Amino acid sequence: MNYVDLVAILAIAQFVFFGVLVGRARGRHGVKAPAVTGHELFERTYRVQMNTLELLVAFLPLLFIAAKYWPQAWVAAVGAVFVAGRFVYWRSYVAAPASRSLGFGLSIMPVMALLLGVLVALVGGVASK
Repeated sequence: MNYVDLVAILAIAQFVFFGVLVGRARGRHGVKAPAVTGHELFERTYRVQMNTLELLVAFLPLLFIAAKYWPQAWVAAVGAVFVAGRFVYWRSYVAAPASRSLGFGLSIMPVMALLLGVLVALVGGVASK
């Protein structure tokens, strides 16, 4: 099984799930499109989705590039931490935005680890699998 692809699909499915939550929050709190402000709980849900999108732009390419140079199981494990971190971030940010640090850390650290891993592989000449 290609675990890297599985993690990538899970990350995308998670982003879609967050989009569904935004749509539900729009209806629940009466925030009509295209507005992105109007009710604090809607705004929190929306920010989780947007922050996830911002990180996915870096995460997905790094995930696939890292898998070219490092064992896929390791890369997938790092990616799984990202996905778990996004769930922690979502739960904490919607409940109390000031409590989002753990979830953010569990999201940004895998991105940084993948970035470092790719740079080490490219600069250090790590052989492709």
